[in-house]
Amino acid sequence: MSIKLKAILVLLLFLFLIFFSLKAEALTVSGSLDKEIKDIYKSVYPSVVKVEARNRTKKVATGVVIDKGGYIVTTALISPHQEKISVITSAKKRVEAKFLGMDALTHLALIKAEDKNLPPLNTGKSEKLLPGDWIGVVSISPESTPAVTQGIVSSVAKDKLRLNIWVMPGSSGSPVVDRQGKMVGLLRGIYAEDKPVVFEFREQELVGSGYVFSRAEAPSSGMALAVPVDIVKSICEEIKKKGKVERGWLGVSIAENEEGKVEIVNIEKDSPAELAKLRRGDIILEFEGKKVTSTQMLASEIRHRKPGSNVNLKIDRQGQIEEVKVRLGEYPESEIKKELQLKFPQLFPAKPPLPPQRPLVFPRTWETRKYIGVYLQELNKELSQYFGVKEGRGLLISKITEGGPAQKAGLKVGDVIIRADGKRVESVRQLSGLIQDKEKGEKIKIEFLRNKKVHTVEVEIEKEERGSYYDFSKNWEDYVENWEKYRGNFQEDLKKWQERYGEEYKNSLKKLNKELKKISEEIAKKSQEAVKKLKSALKKAKEVKV
Repeated sequence: MSIKLKAILVLLLFLFLIFFSLKAEALTVSGSLDKEIKDIYKSVYPSVVKVEARNRTKKVATGVVIDKGGYIVTTALISPHQEKISVITSAKKRVEAKFLGMDALTHLALIKAEDKNLPPLNTGKSEKLLPGDWIGVVSISPESTPAVTQGIVSSVAKDKLRLNIWVMPGSSGSPVVDRQGKMVGLLRGIYAEDKPVVFEFREQELVGSGYVFSRAEAPSSGMALAVPVDIVKSICEEIKKKGKVERGWLGVSIAENEEGKVEIVNIEKDSPAELAKLRRGDIILEFEGKKVTSTQMLASEIRHRKPGSNVNLKIDRQGQIEEVKVRLGEYPESEIKKELQLKFPQLFPAKPPLPPQRPLVFPRTWETRKYIGVYLQELNKELSQYFGVKEGRGLLISKITEGGPAQKAGLKVGDVIIRADGKRVESVRQLSGLIQDKEKGEKIKIEFLRNKKVHTVEVEIEKEERGSYYDFSKNWEDYVENWEKYRGNFQEDLKKWQERYGEEYKNSLKKLNKELKKISEEIAKKSQEAVKKLKSALKKAKEVKV
């Protein structure tokens, strides 16, 4: 055998041995990891619980025992709205729990179970995590069985972890663990920048996913968002001591203008911004020396500071650059609840809940009804702010009965009703209830906005045996179209009537037709103007309160 052939055979044998050694090593590593995952599941799962909140509906999330004494951290969707909160342990034991507090920025909540012997999960250090590190999520499946998923850390930031991992319904609030089974973060949900929150409905349960999700509408990337464990522990400690997490508050609504700059569009009364003499239209250029790049960036900077902190703003006021010093206040708890309700309307139904597809207007007919002669449109929060409502929502007067009580009292189309007899009215149902409680001839005190200024009038209650209101849950164009149909039918009836009774009524009919045409044109004109205003307002609807 030649030397060359021997060399080739030796080389092939060497490659053959390397291949099998690598394969054996891979199998060993794979088997080792499988064993690790099973061990992690066994050590972590006893500290994972299912959290339920019931009040006309059932909200479901996952929680994790964070400290001795029954302290459990979960999502702030489990919040105190007259709800009964209970915890189901990994051993299927149901335990009552008490809500302790929540955080506006991270949307985490702390509850305390009556069973103080629940085992807390060991925590690690999120600051040691690096992109590419293995992580696992231990949660409870929709079928109430153990669920384990695994992935890697995609990126690490001071206040958030982005994970490349698949997330299932109801797993918001689950622990994110490392290879030692120690908690390094708390799952918020599937991550998608600036996307709306979606929920999955299963049976009679509403399953919150933290920030985003439903099986049909979740992003396909499989990216998830988690709160680092160091922040989770800090938040829980503050809630235990104070019942809340104190966050900085400026007291303004901000939006990005056409040039992409952050502009103040509204200032709340008696807020730090008002005390610092900030104005609507001011453009915020810098916050504490940092360039303001977006509304979210500014909101995050403010909320990461404590109440009482002094901060410096650089603003552009009508072309003049100015420095403004502001002492931050405390972000109100009421604003936290409003923010959650706006982001998760499915989880905070109105009381009592309205039947599906029922228009939010006066009932179409009554045998006997009391009225003041207005047609109303319920405004959302953004449009309410556009029309000058400083708190809550308003009712836009879209049409007034000719010669009716409201017109006699001085109300006009375009006015926004905010109170009746001193009570806030944000729905047609509320105002209708106050009117129906009064007798004919009595007066109701209406407080309304006109050109963003508050006015008050007293309107006399009228009563009739039969009547109907147009369903104004539709838009202006539908209303004009219905008016045109009514006008056409009315003219046909008039024509028949004219043929029957002769020439003597021709002049009256001509006059009436002119009046009908004039009214129709006025309504069409007003509707077009209103649609333009509403479209303009909707462009400004993407505001952020800070």
